[in-house]
Amino acid sequence: MHCSANVQEHDPTIRTMNETVMTDDHKPSFEHPVRLHKGETAPNFELESDEYKHYALADFKHQNVVLYFYPQAMTSGCTIEANDFKANLEKFEKAGYTVIGISRDGVDKLQEFREKNGLNFILLSDPDYEVHKLYGTVKETFEDGKKEYAVVRSTFVLDGEDKIVSAEYDVNPEGHVVDLLGKIAK
Repeated sequence: MHCSANVQEHDPTIRTMNETVMTDDHKPSFEHPVRLHKGETAPNFELESDEYKHYALADFKHQNVVLYFYPQAMTSGCTIEANDFKANLEKFEKAGYTVIGISRDGVDKLQEFREKNGLNFILLSDPDYEVHKLYGTVKETFEDGKKEYAVVRSTFVLDGEDKIVSAEYDVNPEGHVVDLLGKIAK
């Protein structure tokens, strides 16, 4: 997949394979690196939303879920993807899916992201990368000889029994949501 030059120029989070580098002190462990696959059970989790509510995947039992991981709120690639989900939310809901976005951003930043873009779906905060690690959406990178961590833009489609219907890693924010909707509608 490719990113348009326009987005790459202005978005520091769009890098090779759509990764963003984490340079703060939160360092995930890589004791259990994973890549999830179709047919596996999605790991349960509980995270806080931008509305200070706690959500667990188990709360959505018997519901189809689109769970997407994005690198950083308020950046152009993540804003494109979030706005595409917003614009197509009614279609996802009509197809029977709940959309949930997860990033490492804190609750306050997620609130700002929602308000600035009028987002109409659940945003969850995973500041310690715990859920990212469960889903294999964070990995080690080396930049300028220094070990850092990168969030891999990824999307999972789950059925009502928490089985993974689709696991897509390294997705392009441009066009991804429309492509995903086309796959779900089939």
